Amino acid sequence: MYIKTLELKDYRNYENLSMDFSQGVNILYGDNAQGKTNILESLYVCGTTKSHRNSKDREIIRFGREESHIRVLLENKGIPHKVDIHLKKNKAKGAAIDGIPIKKSSELLGIVNYVFFSPEDLSIIKNGPSERRRFLDMELSQLDKVYFYHLSSYHKIIAQRNNLLKQISFNRKLLDTISVWDEQLVFHGLKVMEGRESFIKTLNPIVADIHSKLSGGKESLTIKYEPNTDKNSFMERLKNSLEKDVAIKSTGTGPHRDDISFFNETIDIRKFGSQGQQRTAALSLKLAEIEVVRKITRDSPVLLLDDVLSELDRKRQNYLLNSIHDIQTIITCTGLEEMVQNRIQCDRVFKVTEGTVTSINFDKMDFTQKKTGGNV
Repeated sequence: MYIKTLELKDYRNYENLSMDFSQGVNILYGDNAQGKTNILESLYVCGTTKSHRNSKDREIIRFGREESHIRVLLENKGIPHKVDIHLKKNKAKGAAIDGIPIKKSSELLGIVNYVFFSPEDLSIIKNGPSERRRFLDMELSQLDKVYFYHLSSYHKIIAQRNNLLKQISFNRKLLDTISVWDEQLVFHGLKVMEGRESFIKTLNPIVADIHSKLSGGKESLTIKYEPNTDKNSFMERLKNSLEKDVAIKSTGTGPHRDDISFFNETIDIRKFGSQGQQRTAALSLKLAEIEVVRKITRDSPVLLLDDVLSELDRKRQNYLLNSIHDIQTIITCTGLEEMVQNRIQCDRVFKVTEGTVTSINFDKMDFTQKKTGGNV
């Protein structure tokens, strides 16, 4: 699985852009705020229809324009595909695979799988539960269309139920209608919980092995799924908390309140781990994500690294780089010095400047004056 070509029109700071990628390591370098991350984001949108930043379509469209277009040419297990995403400021987005419009975004899932790794991911352990749920949902939605369907349905029902709760505060007679939403909420919510539980079981042995190697065998890592409610008592808890939900005008029970925890033996790394332990656990998690995709799809994902290397020390850098030698990787960075210092095999290099991208002959660049220094 690899990306061959990306074309953008009126996407964020790009008026028109066309890029051809290598199957190996592709480097995008340039100063901050030039548009490097926008390229990674556009690729992710073309694989999932959603921004990794949770941006709305109208925020992605180039300023002053009414619509934007993304086109990706890719190859999956020897079969070429063309994916088009049409973003509109005041209408729902459109998508097509090989020139044929699709009605549901779930039809796009599986055409290409991405693992997106940004500096923010290194804080996933210590951040709030919403970030960890987002990790689960982003990966599971790419790998499992059924999960994506139940998750999407669940969120729609939550929105409908919350809207009803607000109306009930003005009209108590509407209480009789909430049971209809509760039945659907429990049905889809249980499927979401089952998907998350199964994913954690698949992930655990992989992440434990990676973490052991990263820590030199000194530490272990176990991920535990923490559902907000027991599956057998979901409906009962919804009924018992109804008056509280009406008072706060929001649904307080369900998988939208789930969390996952990370343990080194009996120590909860979220609460008691050092910053180094938390970052190592986060790196282990992202590397394990790659292996899970390989296991489930029997193919490698495309790895998107957004300025991550500068956030890692040399040991973690080396482990990450040794893990991606056979994966198409697109890396953003502010300079090429770290690539030289780490002896990264750069198959294609692009310089990004104010919304323009220029292909660079990396072999002919002069690094005799390159800066030296360690990593954070």
